[in-house]
Amino acid sequence: MRHLYTRGPCFAARIVPVLLTLFGAATTAAQNSTPAAPDSAYFHSYHVVPRDTVSQEVYDGWKQFALDCARCHGDWGVGTSFAPALVESVKPGGTIPTQELFIQTVCAGRADKGMPAWCALGLDISKMQTMHAYLVERASGRMGPGRPAVRD
Repeated sequence: MRHLYTRGPCFAARIVPVLLTLFGAATTAAQNSTPAAPDSAYFHSYHVVPRDTVSQEVYDGWKQFALDCARCHGDWGVGTSFAPALVESVKPGGTIPTQELFIQTVCAGRADKGMPAWCALGLDISKMQTMHAYLVERASGRMGPGRPAVRD
């Protein structure tokens, strides 16, 4: 006597009904089951909010800073060999401690130091405000270097 699964001339004729029966039972069981309600404590223990979660304004400031300023002032505002650390400059004891002075400096530039006048290049004041918000977050220590996450 040959076993049901032994390959021979009628192998397909014997195996196809078995497979259809198994597949049909699995499909019926899947359709009849209802999904379990998610356990919120379990979910939150594995999906914690990132440490550097920031407002939309600060996130937009990070993007704008990366686009316009990072090439000279460093990726995270920590300065380079030819441009100052802006995370130090925007601190209360720094060289540009207020938002007004920051916007004035960015808008007018510092031609003697090689910094362009960004208002003449078309940068909006609102974008300068978001960059200042980003730098203040970095300067305060509430946000570390790297890409921040947007707070919902």
